[in-house]
Amino acid sequence: MKLLRAFAFAALTVVLASPALAQRAPSAAPTNSGVTETNDLAPPSAAPTTAVDTVPAGDNNSLDNSGLGRLSIVSVFWRADPIVKAVMVILLAASLWSWTIIFNKWLAFGTLKRRAAKFEKTFWSGQSLDELYQQFAGKADHPMAATFVAALREWRRAFEGGAPRESFLPSIKDRIDKAMSVTILRETDGLERQLGFLATVGSTAPFVGLFGTVWGIMNSFTAIAAQHNTTLAVVAPGIAEALFATAMGLLAAIPAVIFYNRFVNEIGRYTTRLDAFAEEFSAILSRQLDEKAR
Repeated sequence: MKLLRAFAFAALTVVLASPALAQRAPSAAPTNSGVTETNDLAPPSAAPTTAVDTVPAGDNNSLDNSGLGRLSIVSVFWRADPIVKAVMVILLAASLWSWTIIFNKWLAFGTLKRRAAKFEKTFWSGQSLDELYQQFAGKADHPMAATFVAALREWRRAFEGGAPRESFLPSIKDRIDKAMSVTILRETDGLERQLGFLATVGSTAPFVGLFGTVWGIMNSFTAIAAQHNTTLAVVAPGIAEALFATAMGLLAAIPAVIFYNRFVNEIGRYTTRLDAFAEEFSAILSRQLDEKAR
């Protein structure tokens, strides 16, 4: 009975210890007869001497030897097709020139607003028209002063031969109004200069970038057909340059459209301000003409 209990205890011990032994014991080599022989007392087999290449599963550098995992803006540009490179250079140049125009116009409109406010303050300060003409005739450096000088120059020409006849007063008023209108048109045309480039960039840059995108995708399909391989290493360079061309097109177009609309609105408000000043000044000159004709 005691022998049976000892045998049962030994069997239970072997059963409980077998999972740990199974985890640590190496796999036995198959015999010629196809039967696996195990020996708990046999020493563990020797460790393999062949080096094992362990590469992290998420390492992109293991995809190929072309540096796919190191793609950057500069590398995408230098790896791109010559036509896609030309598209990128054109879009970059258009973007830089657009920003140059944007900064110049921004500063110009700020200067015009300050000068117009200063001129209006001087105009309504109570000085005589002759004094104002002498002050601004030689330095009409903004549209409002130029409009004032053009109107008063036409006024002074009407009085060169003495006081005009009453029958000539309507024609004098008409000439003064036309002189101010022409000056306003000329000055606003100067303000609108180079805005056409912003409009052109805003409307065409996305399509130029789309052309580079289509060309880059064509290069990807060509690489797939040439290498009979659809791995990321084959497809990624062409896709990257295609998307980069699209991004550059949008980068050039979006600021151009935004600031073009803003500057057009600024010019519209400034033109309205000039027209209001011209109407007020025309009324003042018309009143003085009527007083001189009496």
